[in-house]
Amino acid sequence: MSRIDKLVAYLQESPTDSFLQHALALEYQKIGDLSMARTLFEKLLAENPAYVGSYYHLAKILETQDQIEEAVRVYEKGMEQAQLQKDHHSYAELRSAWEELTY
Repeated sequence: MSRIDKLVAYLQESPTDSFLQHALALEYQKIGDLSMARTLFEKLLAENPAYVGSYYHLAKILETQDQIEEAVRVYEKGMEQAQLQKDHHSYAELRSAWEELTY
């Protein structure tokens, strides 16, 4: 059974588990299925906008798809969430990536 299959099975038991959703999206990103990864990250953030770790990965996918304006917006949303949660490390990572695109 592949990692993707295992994560899908776990998600059938806990469909709202953000960690499992994020892990599944990362697996699809790892194998190069950016369309599926993007869909999963977007779904996760729509359901749980406080899951800060997904903003960075979604924005990176958008960058590779030459959707720069959308990537900038995703980084900005992620920075807002990181500030709300006082997550300075995530904020710094998102800010650094945002600055690379905007300067």
